[in-house]
Amino acid sequence: MTANSTPDNSAKPLLRRSELATPATNDRMFAKAAASNADLVFLDLEDAVAPAFREEARGKAVHALNDYDWGSTVRAVRVNDIGTKWAYGDIIEIVTGARENLDTIIVPKVTSARDVWWVDVLLTQIEANLGLSKQVRLEVLIEDVAGVAHAEEIALASPRLDALIFGAGDLSVSQNARVDTNFKPRGGYPGDFWHYARMQVLTAARIAGVLAIDAPYPDFKDTDGYAEDASNAAALGFNGKWAIHPAQIDIANRVYSPTEEEIARARRNIEAYREAEARGLGATSVDGQLVDAAHVKLAEAILSQIPAE
Repeated sequence: MTANSTPDNSAKPLLRRSELATPATNDRMFAKAAASNADLVFLDLEDAVAPAFREEARGKAVHALNDYDWGSTVRAVRVNDIGTKWAYGDIIEIVTGARENLDTIIVPKVTSARDVWWVDVLLTQIEANLGLSKQVRLEVLIEDVAGVAHAEEIALASPRLDALIFGAGDLSVSQNARVDTNFKPRGGYPGDFWHYARMQVLTAARIAGVLAIDAPYPDFKDTDGYAEDASNAAALGFNGKWAIHPAQIDIANRVYSPTEEEIARARRNIEAYREAEARGLGATSVDGQLVDAAHVKLAEAILSQIPAE
């Protein structure tokens, strides 16, 4: 499969309920991040690192990827924007140094399919040169008005892509939004301020068969606000959310996992439908509610989100 082709989404869905951000310069946080319950941890070479230390941070990230036990946690690195002088060096040095100990690269500020294609081609060359046994995966941040406008073509740009991530922070700057430090509108606003952008990202992700990950919530002490923000995005169909602090991980894991009640209901619906189907019926009822083929698909989607033991 080549770049610009539609990804194969037939495999079991990935779990990205929580994605923990960890500055690549903060050695003290590596062990804690590796031992966390996050589905994915990314070592940040971009916004969390002062420009003067971004090249030095690469080596620290490689050290963390190679020398800590990450268990089943997905190991990722957020590189710098491809329009900067650091991006190509980030990718080459991280992949060359970590090799199979790197699972995913997160690409920020993606505005077009061309951005994803550039990273895909560079990775293909590095992997061939190193003889790597596995392919590095990609997640990309939609955090610019151009990225929102081109979300669908971005989502379809590479078979490496696993997820689109909605980024409210830089998008606020890009659209000249009047928001506070938590990306909430200053003053009153009639409705969900980010609904359009979230739906653009979510729709593009679903078209491409990849995951949709919601934006960070900067006020990590406001756990109730984080839970509400996560629940709103989950209701739309998002698969997970960024965590900028370990305190947010368990909340995201809970919100983006089906409840016991949802699991039980899904199983009952599937069982009842299969029994009806065997009798030649195209629908049935469970607890007085219609269950047809659409409900079975919904139930199967819920069951696919159950974390592995």
